[in-house]
Amino acid sequence: MLEATQLLFTPICHKTISLHPFTILNNPKRNPFTNSISLSLPNKNFKITAVNKQQFPELEPPNDNSDGENKLFTEKGSEEDVDFGWLPTFPHVLTASMSNFLFGYHIGVMNGPIVAIAKELGFEGNSFVEGLVVSIFIGGAFVGSLGCGSLVDKLGCRRTFQLDTIPLILGAIISAQAHSLDELLCGRFLVGLGIGVNTVLVPIYISEVAPTKFRGFLGTFSQIGTCLGIIASLCLGIPSENDPHWWRIMLYIASVPGFILALGMQFAVESPRWLSKAGRIDDAKRVITKLWGPSKVDKAIEEFQSTIRNDGADLDSSWVELLEEPHSRVAFIGGALFILQQFSGINGVLYFSSLTFRDVGITSSALASLYVGLTNFAGAMCASFFMDKQGRQLLLIGSYLGMAVSMFVIASAISFPVDTELSNNLSILGTIMYEPMNMLFAQ
Repeated sequence: MLEATQLLFTPICHKTISLHPFTILNNPKRNPFTNSISLSLPNKNFKITAVNKQQFPELEPPNDNSDGENKLFTEKGSEEDVDFGWLPTFPHVLTASMSNFLFGYHIGVMNGPIVAIAKELGFEGNSFVEGLVVSIFIGGAFVGSLGCGSLVDKLGCRRTFQLDTIPLILGAIISAQAHSLDELLCGRFLVGLGIGVNTVLVPIYISEVAPTKFRGFLGTFSQIGTCLGIIASLCLGIPSENDPHWWRIMLYIASVPGFILALGMQFAVESPRWLSKAGRIDDAKRVITKLWGPSKVDKAIEEFQSTIRNDGADLDSSWVELLEEPHSRVAFIGGALFILQQFSGINGVLYFSSLTFRDVGITSSALASLYVGLTNFAGAMCASFFMDKQGRQLLLIGSYLGMAVSMFVIASAISFPVDTELSNNLSILGTIMYEPMNMLFAQ
């Protein structure tokens, strides 16, 4: 590139060669700098400058400890630093995820010992009552979820967590001490009330304390907690095959995470969004500074205040609008996905896998059910990994196809047995295949 610049003060003719003030390395290919030559001509008030137009990278200062050798300066940002911005929030998310651990534990706690419970409490062979004992806590969860929103608005997340441990602990103890069917059903229903509140509360709490950048990563801990709870209950269910009273120990153990949750929430932070909504701006700023850093305080408070001001702006909306386009399509697809998940067979696999394995002649049905829990966990981890890479649509399609094939294999092995050993292996294979497919959907 040639540039002509008028010189006002060039009294004599002289030649000037200037080099860029950086060290020139012996290897020209590694040298990111170029030369520039300036020359002033006689009788012409112009200076001709030849420059290789190039933008130089932003440089870091040289290292003085070079041991007498010149070192090439490194570009800023050439090596990405590991971001641990999620670390301050992690203990609080982990404590909240204890609720999901309890959810998973109560999903699988009746899987192994249901036969021993039915024999001791006098409803052996009654499939309807067995199903009621296993699943009544889901009915309690439905009732509990309805009241979660009002509790959080009045008490905040921390106090709601602690209050919610009361039915969780009492329900587990009443179930463990039950000597009649009514006592067992009452205890299981109380547990369901607590589970229902937590299934709504945990995602709210995690999303409001987690930094935006790590919200997806930290949000997966709720699902991972559920998977770990299922694995724990299935592991503890193995001794129930030899000890008919072991189920009481399992239900007593279910009260322990409730105590841990109540104590842990005493040291956890409150949701900064709720603090801002309650008018406790200074407390909200302290929490944001602790979790997200001081640079995020003003922006976060402004966002919270804007949300509060706009809250209730759509009170004139009605449920009928969900039947109009484009809302109707979204509502139908979203609702159908959740309904179809419940009818896809996941509950039957998680609640009655031990009975299924026992019916097809598996010697250690509880141990086989443990493999189901482990594949369940593996599916959750795979879903978390592939979600951002492949997208939700592909995961949904693939998971539904996988679940359909798995259930077909199970039903065929039980209904049309060709060979006993082959049928047993196909039943185990279909059940184990089903769990990771379902976790891909659930994420």
